[in-house]
Amino acid sequence: MIKTRRLNEIQEYVLENETVSLDELVTMFNVSKNTIRRDVQELVDSGEFNKVYGGISVNHSITVPFSDRQVRNDKEKEQIAKMAAEYVEDGNIIFIDSGTTTLKMLEYIKNKQVTIITNNIDFIMKAIPYNNLTIFSTGGMLEQKTKSFTSANNKEVIRSYNINKAFLASTGVSIKNGVTNSLPIESEIKAEVVKRSEVAFLLVDHDKFNKSSLTSYCKLNEIDYLVTDMLPEANYIQYAENHHIKLVVS
Repeated sequence: MIKTRRLNEIQEYVLENETVSLDELVTMFNVSKNTIRRDVQELVDSGEFNKVYGGISVNHSITVPFSDRQVRNDKEKEQIAKMAAEYVEDGNIIFIDSGTTTLKMLEYIKNKQVTIITNNIDFIMKAIPYNNLTIFSTGGMLEQKTKSFTSANNKEVIRSYNINKAFLASTGVSIKNGVTNSLPIESEIKAEVVKRSEVAFLLVDHDKFNKSSLTSYCKLNEIDYLVTDMLPEANYIQYAENHHIKLVVS
């Protein structure tokens, strides 16, 4: 991987996970520790990140706002959302996860007759004009960093719903660690959604593969459809075939 691309991907990974160790970056990007140290120093020198003991963290005083992060891989996310929305049918009860890609699904389902359960405040606000969409919020505390509702009771709330299709986001996906997320309380909700859904769709762009964050909310083989913008590496294709996961690629 060329240096500029690696730096961009490290930057994205740290922004998603807030604080990351050098050892984790070495594993994620398969380079030497000395190389990671040099890359980290460049990011720290930019002013957007702080060096911490054994790793790097986001400098919250100048963190890129959530709204600005939405433009990263924007065209790819738009295409992923459009493909995923084709699986939504009138009468479905669906779960829409928090995330910049899942948010984009609204444009493609706004004229359907659908019941939607979501923890995504942006989705709720943008869905208000569409009376044909019945919206149920998971409720709880608003997590500012991810624009999502979280609560210790969310698992119980999710258990009360019968979900036909879940459209899930992730900060990283790997064969070893499965589908991961940086906030443990969010991961609990996502894990319960996977259990309660007849069909689970994972929406991730190519940058999310071979990456893992703090917690795993399900194994990769618990996902039914993997919706992405380009074919992943051969080991993922083989894994999907072995575990009957349908790859949906633009």
